[in-house]
Amino acid sequence: MSPNAILLLIAGYFLVLILIARMTSKKADNDGFFVGNRKSPWYVVAFGMIGASLSGVTFISVPGWVGSSQFSYMQMVLGYVPGYFVIAFVLLPLYYRLQLTSIYTYLRDRFGRYSYKTGASYFLLSRVIGAAFRLYLVAMVLQLAVFDRIGLEVPFALTVFLTVFLIWLYTFRGGIKTIIWTDTLQTAFMLLAVGISVYSISSSLGLDASGVIEKVGDSEYSRIFFFDDVNDSRHFLKRFLAGMFITITMTGLDQDMMQKNLSCRNLKEAQKNMITFSLVLVVVNLVFLTLGALLFIFSHENGLAIPEKTDELYPLLAVDGYLGPAVGILFVLGLIAAAYSSADSALTALTTSYSIDILEVDKLDEKTAKKKRARVHIAMSFVLIAVILLFRVINNDSVIAQLFTAAGYTYGPLLGLYAFGLFTKRKVIDRLVPLVAILSPVLSFILDIYSAKLFGGYEIGFEILLINGAITYFGLWLIRWSEK
Repeated sequence: MSPNAILLLIAGYFLVLILIARMTSKKADNDGFFVGNRKSPWYVVAFGMIGASLSGVTFISVPGWVGSSQFSYMQMVLGYVPGYFVIAFVLLPLYYRLQLTSIYTYLRDRFGRYSYKTGASYFLLSRVIGAAFRLYLVAMVLQLAVFDRIGLEVPFALTVFLTVFLIWLYTFRGGIKTIIWTDTLQTAFMLLAVGISVYSISSSLGLDASGVIEKVGDSEYSRIFFFDDVNDSRHFLKRFLAGMFITITMTGLDQDMMQKNLSCRNLKEAQKNMITFSLVLVVVNLVFLTLGALLFIFSHENGLAIPEKTDELYPLLAVDGYLGPAVGILFVLGLIAAAYSSADSALTALTTSYSIDILEVDKLDEKTAKKKRARVHIAMSFVLIAVILLFRVINNDSVIAQLFTAAGYTYGPLLGLYAFGLFTKRKVIDRLVPLVAILSPVLSFILDIYSAKLFGGYEIGFEILLINGAITYFGLWLIRWSEK
């Protein structure tokens, strides 16, 4: 595809998003921005959440990850399902009963103000990191596929600025009320792109549906389950438990994902959304892994070199025309859709959490609150830009692996806080909670570094999230007090 064609595609795509934003943001107030006036149809939310959950990280990194990790990622995906059931039948009833706008206000009511601010702060840190990882991928592909090929010396920083500005442009009025509908469109583009890519590669290899299953199944990439070596980071128990608890924390304790659920009409519809979404997500991830295997098989059979960074394999094959013009067009639309469907809701959730949890705009009159919310929205956009540029400097590994590693440290304290709040009736010394939440990731990091020496060669992987949460839980137990 020519760079000019890619730019025209992106421009046309965002014109459609802006049109949807104008239609959905009419008479939008703060309640519409934060929770969509609690009128979102559950099936629309469920479909849109597929794109928001997968994101540009899954779109590029999961297929690229197959080369080194085979289908072991499916072990984590299978762990997602019980995690989503915990969210549907434990956390959602709590959130709806308390009629929360920000889910972190639960911590204020359960423990106190320090705990509340600590939980919100960890979400802000976690979501900024996650959104920056995802948007970095989009900026990287735009730089690679458009600006570098044109020959223009466009700074990467400018590419990042334009990427974030486009999100701000169609979300600054409607917020979650707009995102519910734009995510639906973006999920459709993403799934269409993956489906056409699989079909195109299969046709090039002369395979029908059964041939694809046989070809991938016989390849070196298709192994799903790893039970042999407990020290292997791909061991089933490690991946399954990590998937379950990553889901509970990165969805159930995450304002971004829960904000969509809280926009449903009632608890029953929110639960329908969560269960339907979780089952569909298993199938979709399996298709992504199949695409990854086909990309490597196609490259080997055609004598194509595998990039050093396997994240770049899918973009290079699609944009350079190896898979046909239709795949190139849909890849660009799918990538933009995948990345923006998660990043736009992340920006809205960051704005919501900072406005409600830190500035407490819900205590102000509507006009003043709306002004402050608009300023926070702009400020959060610039924060994302800064973190993306920082990630550009330090990136040296598979993006999805880095995302889950970072999540283990930043979501761990949230997991410990909510577990202690839900499964005990104890109070804590509220002012000491921030200290526990800071020490927990530090101790987890030290344990991670020396795990091989301490545990006879056992190396900690994604289960660092569980360890971090457990340390937080134990720390809260130490600072508990009984109320007689």
